[in-house]
Amino acid sequence: MGVFVSKGGTGTLFQLLNIATKELPSSEELMLQVHALLAKVGPKDRKFGVKARLSGALNVTMTFIKQNLQNPKVLLPCLQVLRVYSVNAVSLGKNGAVELLFKIVAPYSKKISIALDALGSVLKSKTNARRAVDGGFVLVLLSLYVDWHRNDTRHRHMLIRKGLLVCLRNVINIKLGRKAFLDADGMKILYNTSTDQNQGSSEGLDQDLGRVSLEEGGASIRHILGEICARRGGGGASTWGSDCGSEGAEDEPGEGAVLEVPDTALLLPLHDPDLYVEMVKGTKSVPQYAEVAYPDYFGHVAPTFREPLLERVYGVQRSKIFQDIERLIHPNDIVDKVVYDLDVPTCPVIENNGESLRFNSQFESGNLRKAVQVRKHEYDLILNSDINTNHYHQWFYFEVSNMRVGTLYRFNIINCEKSNSQSNYGMQVLMYSVQEAIRGRPCWVRTGSDICYYKNHFARSSLSTGGVKGKSYFTLTFSASFSHKDDVCYFAYHYPYTYSTLKMHLRKLEALRTPQIYLRQDVLCETLGGNVCPLITITAMPGSSSTDNIYQLRNRPLIFLSARVHPGETNASWVMKGTMEFLMGSSLLAVSLREAFIFKIVPMLNPDGVINGNHRCSLSGEDLNRQWQSPHPELHPTIYHTKNLLQYLAHIQRAPLVFCDYHGHSRKKNVFMYGCSLKETVWQSNISASSTELQEDLGYRTLPKILSQIAPAFSLSSCSFVVERSKESTARVVVWREMGVQRSYTMESTLCGCDQGKYKVTSYWLSVTDLH
Repeated sequence: MGVFVSKGGTGTLFQLLNIATKELPSSEELMLQVHALLAKVGPKDRKFGVKARLSGALNVTMTFIKQNLQNPKVLLPCLQVLRVYSVNAVSLGKNGAVELLFKIVAPYSKKISIALDALGSVLKSKTNARRAVDGGFVLVLLSLYVDWHRNDTRHRHMLIRKGLLVCLRNVINIKLGRKAFLDADGMKILYNTSTDQNQGSSEGLDQDLGRVSLEEGGASIRHILGEICARRGGGGASTWGSDCGSEGAEDEPGEGAVLEVPDTALLLPLHDPDLYVEMVKGTKSVPQYAEVAYPDYFGHVAPTFREPLLERVYGVQRSKIFQDIERLIHPNDIVDKVVYDLDVPTCPVIENNGESLRFNSQFESGNLRKAVQVRKHEYDLILNSDINTNHYHQWFYFEVSNMRVGTLYRFNIINCEKSNSQSNYGMQVLMYSVQEAIRGRPCWVRTGSDICYYKNHFARSSLSTGGVKGKSYFTLTFSASFSHKDDVCYFAYHYPYTYSTLKMHLRKLEALRTPQIYLRQDVLCETLGGNVCPLITITAMPGSSSTDNIYQLRNRPLIFLSARVHPGETNASWVMKGTMEFLMGSSLLAVSLREAFIFKIVPMLNPDGVINGNHRCSLSGEDLNRQWQSPHPELHPTIYHTKNLLQYLAHIQRAPLVFCDYHGHSRKKNVFMYGCSLKETVWQSNISASSTELQEDLGYRTLPKILSQIAPAFSLSSCSFVVERSKESTARVVVWREMGVQRSYTMESTLCGCDQGKYKVTSYWLSVTDLH
């Protein structure tokens, strides 16, 4: 073909086409053959479009199509050539190509696929897109798509449906097209069709091929919704119920359920939006949230690149204190305007064209109580305490909108309580941009400059300090700018992981099940807030391998894992997610682990605290990891029932070989473990004891040693096996003492980075992927 083109074959075919058109209808067969050849030559000739226009072939082909609209045999090769001609889209439009192609695609026919390809190419021209809008063809495309969606229940013609969506996407690239799309109720139509993409029957189809086709169709829909929402303007989170009339928003919500889905929440979801709404409906919170945070729909993804830690800048704390003092002495430029307040429902709403940022935290796991604009581009932020307490201010997760591109904003979280923070040693806050997600990058990224954590001049009351009056609060301050107009951004203390996300991930875990894997999900108990606490069992099915004659199911040792007793330690949930996915995997190591052990997992010990944006406590206002000695069945149900299960296992001589409770650490780097050793505790305490009393198997050190050898982020030197008096009511100590589990651990994962091994060399964050 290349040789044919280089010898002038394309021009010869165009000349032959002009000759044949003069002898119609006797030369109809010749016209078909020439068009069939041109369809093959066109992609190989870079100057095909220019040659076609100069030779008059465009007009010849258009005329021939008009004369044979009812003859499919003639249309097919001509439409193939027209698709290649589309580099001359403007010329084709002037010759009536848009109207002509709509005449072909309008009827419900399975032979329109090639015409849709040609139409999609022609509509890339904004002039032709305008012609389509002026001709009322946006409604035609939507009607066709709905018709195909309704009739193609077996999903055998996804290419046709995708072609219709491509045409729509090209039309909405112009402002008139977007208006016509919205006027035709296009948002609701595509939302409704996208949410039941997988409802059709798949009997008799190749499931893998069907799945790929459905994903392509869903991606096209989400891209179109993304194009619409990215250009509509307005930084706020409007809802389907109020903006687009979604039927889903009319469902009767449960207590605390989040059903008013943001209208860009379906742009690039990494999971089924309908399924996620189903998860959210069953989530019960103290306040009745009105929105779902965008990241929960898009998915929480780690960046594809490694983000370096900031270097510590000395002397910053002192300069920030002076800035606070200067603000008190010279208040001339102080605005002092409350722009967000959970305690005041009538708090003034900031207009889109106003100078102030808009804030929101009324969604699952959100935490921001109040925002005060103190200068034009500076805001003091106040966090909520844990429910039923007056303290534990650390976890934050809130939304910001109505920002100006390129403007440097300063945020001061002024009621932190810890005396120091990794923010002074390289830690940055996390930010999520909806506009970035629309562009296919749904990632949390580290951001913030001029970051500092310091003691401020605000004094805590005796109520918030357990009777000790006068302690100071601390300020976490950072500056950030925004790259996109009409964006909605989120700031968080660490990668969020909500209770609804857990339910979604557990549902997806079922998809990894094979005949060789035993997976069971039970309800351990119901929480104080009425939420279910799941219990997961993973092992190999009996008889799944030849090793079953060694490890019979009833004789396999137990490994007991738990996580997220402290809501603000979200990295514990990400580590647990990676653990469960690995155990359900097909690697040889995962297979051998399933055949050797039974894994009992409680992935979230404090669902209520997670849902309501607490940092450390449950709804009872207590730290659940200090209630293991005498848990109350009503106030601490998850701890009570987990302990009862462990006691029962010990009673029937099936106490776990290993118990490990996953946590996150806010002030240390690396990943490390706390274990239990009588000998090391005695040595640390300088208590005299006889050698017979200190006989102890050193097996409690085996697992940390193995981890230090195979996991670059694990630090053996940071591990401790001393049982401190203040930790006697924690999970690891109670399980060690009362159930006799020698290998009982708390595993801490840093909220920041590492200072050892290869991670010290690169000095970068531990992302979600690393935590897995």
